[in-house]
Order: sequence, then C-alpha cells, then structure tokens
Amino acid sequence: MPLLLNDLFNDAPKENRMQRRMGFWRGVGLLAAVVVLAGIAPASAQTQGMERRGERRDDRAGARAAKQACKAGDEKSRAECRQVKREAKQAGRNDGGSNANAAPEPKPAQ
Repeated sequence: MPLLLNDLFNDAPKENRMQRRMGFWRGVGLLAAVVVLAGIAPASAQTQGMERRGERRDDRAGARAAKQACKAGDEKSRAECRQVKREAKQAGRNDGGSNANAAPEPKPAQ
C-alpha cells in the first residue's frame, strides 16, 4: 500500500494531541509535587549542640562585658582584668553549661 502525502498530515494532529495531553499530566504531577512539598512544615528544632553553642556565646559575651567593666574601673591591672574574664568564662562552663559531654562520675568502690 503506497504511503500518501495525506496520510502523513493526518498523523500529525494525533501526535500533537498526545504531546499536549502528556504535557498536561506532567504539569499536574509537578503541581502536586509542589503542593506536597510546600505542605511539609520546616523543621527548625534546635539540637542540643546548637543550644550549647548559644550558651557558650552568651558566656563569652558576659566575660567580655566583665573585662570591659574591669578595665573601665582603673583600679585593677591588666592581669587582674584577664583573671576576671577567665573566672566569668569558667563559671559559665561549670554552672550554666550542660553535662552532656562531661565525663561520667566514677563509681565508688564497694
């Protein structure tokens, strides 16, 4: 059976219709994926490490403020002001910090 020129043109609309239909379903799928992903709530919970980091930053800021106050007083030497800062940082490590990374207490011998 010979291939006529008319047959070639008749297949073109079917192909275009199929491509449009596939494009439509791709768009619907993409839209559904966007809706699903947008519906997921962002997880912004802080981990223990992030909390400890914030505590350390606060301790350092407090220690800097203590040193500046010491230097502004003019009654102590530089070394004494450094010691004030060191004590403030140490207090933050011992009192305000968590014991998550601390070594376990040794058990007494029985």
